Formats: sequence, C-alpha cells, structure tokens
Amino acid sequence: MSRRKPGTLLPLETEILEAALSLPAGFHGFGLAQTMREQTGSRSLTGHGTLYKALGRLEEFGLLASRWEDAGAAEGRPRRRLYELTPQGAKVAEQARAEQTKGRLPRFATEPA
Repeated sequence: MSRRKPGTLLPLETEILEAALSLPAGFHGFGLAQTMREQTGSRSLTGHGTLYKALGRLEEFGLLASRWEDAGAAEGRPRRRLYELTPQGAKVAEQARAEQTKGRLPRFATEPA
C-alpha cells in the first residue's frame, strides 16, 4: 500500500467532510454514517473501525473538532463523541467538492497559513 502525499485526503475522508457540511454541529459517527449512506449510497464504511479511524485522522489534521457528549451516562447509555467541522475543515470540504468535479484528489494545507 502506497503512502499518501502530504496534504491529500483519502476518498473516505473527503466523503466524510462533504457529508459533515450538511449536518449540524455536534454530529456523532452513527448519524454521519447514516447521512453518508443516504446521500451517496456509501459503501466505503466496510470495517467496524473504518469511520472512527478516519474521523481521528481528520481531527489530527485540524479539519474536525470533537468533544464528549454530556448526556449519555445520565440517560443510561454510553457517551458519544460529537464532531463538528472546523472553519478549515469546511473550507477543505468546499474545495474538495470543486476538485472532484475536475477529477483531482483534494488537498489541504498541512501547516496553518
């Protein structure tokens, strides 16, 4: 498996960012996966941890931010991690849409400008 070029996104990561554009701040992984399936018929979420590994990478890149949901334990269910696009993530998601129409891999700045 080849390594990706710095500043490029995998197709799954691009799909996540684009789906996140249509979600309110504070979305969780399960809801994101449902949105991805509804919008694109996504089949890229094949492995159990695939989505969450990609969400973690996007957070490391500064394109997503996350926090733990407060209500989970009080309602008798496990807490969920809530995600939201950062301003840079929203910008990259919009650029990714434009780049895909041109048939290019989306890129993002690896260091803050």
